[in-house]
Amino acid sequence: MKKIILSVMMLAALSVSAQQRNNNVPSFADAVEDFKPNVTNQPGRQYPMVNSQGAVRVQLRAPGATSVQLDLGRRYEMTKDENGVWTGTSAPQDVGFHYYQLIVDGTAMPDPGTVSFFGAGRWGSGIEIPSDDMDFWQVKNVPQGSVEEKYYWSKATESMRHCYVYLPNEYDKNPNKKYPVLYLQHGNAENEYGWSVQGHAGQIMDNLIAQKKAVPFIIVMDYGQGQNIHLVGQYAQQQPQQGQQGQGGRGGSNDAFSVVLMTDIIPFIEKEYRVYTDAQHRAMAGLSMGGGQTRRITLANPTKFGYVGMFSGGTISPEDVNGANGFKNTAKLVFMSSGSKENPRVMEAAEALNQMGVKAVGYISEGTAHEWHTWRRSLYQFAQLIFK
Repeated sequence: MKKIILSVMMLAALSVSAQQRNNNVPSFADAVEDFKPNVTNQPGRQYPMVNSQGAVRVQLRAPGATSVQLDLGRRYEMTKDENGVWTGTSAPQDVGFHYYQLIVDGTAMPDPGTVSFFGAGRWGSGIEIPSDDMDFWQVKNVPQGSVEEKYYWSKATESMRHCYVYLPNEYDKNPNKKYPVLYLQHGNAENEYGWSVQGHAGQIMDNLIAQKKAVPFIIVMDYGQGQNIHLVGQYAQQQPQQGQQGQGGRGGSNDAFSVVLMTDIIPFIEKEYRVYTDAQHRAMAGLSMGGGQTRRITLANPTKFGYVGMFSGGTISPEDVNGANGFKNTAKLVFMSSGSKENPRVMEAAEALNQMGVKAVGYISEGTAHEWHTWRRSLYQFAQLIFK
């Protein structure tokens, strides 16, 4: 897919808890020696590597260091050879994308072997553990959409903001056609890059559209970390109080984003692009924190969104629906998903909504937890159900 969005990204570290810092283990001793360079590597770099078990192996040349560790949820001790090269191997990891860092003499740093990704509030390293179903987000020889970087003036913050907008391949070829739009949000301590980079949203959509499994629609990806959004003037008075998270909801108070979305983002998109402006052609979804935002915003604006998606971001209950006048008649679909390792309750929640007459779908990503492959799979499923 053509990408207008990315410049060279700076690397940084991923913070860990004190408990993790004290949870050091030796390198994985029973690793199968079929390691291959990872897809996240910088061009020409052999490390990091991943083997058929999902174990990660890293190397770092640091002859002056006295201690180097691989921090991948747990810390794995690395060993130094006579050339000053440190090597460490993790235990097998779940399939999907994982942030990680190296700890050199107590100081966290990114692995210089990888390109960079924004997570844990900073640019850092990432590793992809291959899965059997990676095909749906690969770049293929199909009509390619584009991702535009757009700047706009925010009345609510009195500042310039920017977002990324996925356009299907046919958008420029059909100048008289209007399109549905999905507002798609990232998770806590991530940003508007995430869905295009870690999430591969553009590739997922290009492939689905080419296979005629999804109708062409526009995706808007904006920055939603509420504590970093500073409302001004009359808009500061509009910020709602933090409501209930719902069953399984995650994330802190990010309701400042709801003001920006309704005041600035949606009007900008509807002016700048050929999109329908009614609820039946407007969707909102998000992962983790973004799923919690989706829940709050759609319930607070019950006649504005026809499709609602929460990926590891909680659930909507019959009580929620009954308390949001107009939601039941407007919502054409409520989609709730979770990784199988996240203690999911989405199937029960979907059944409860269906029993009260709200169409709902629950989806469980088998073998994954609270990470990007769960959310890629969720978008893949959700995109096939909306705007039809």
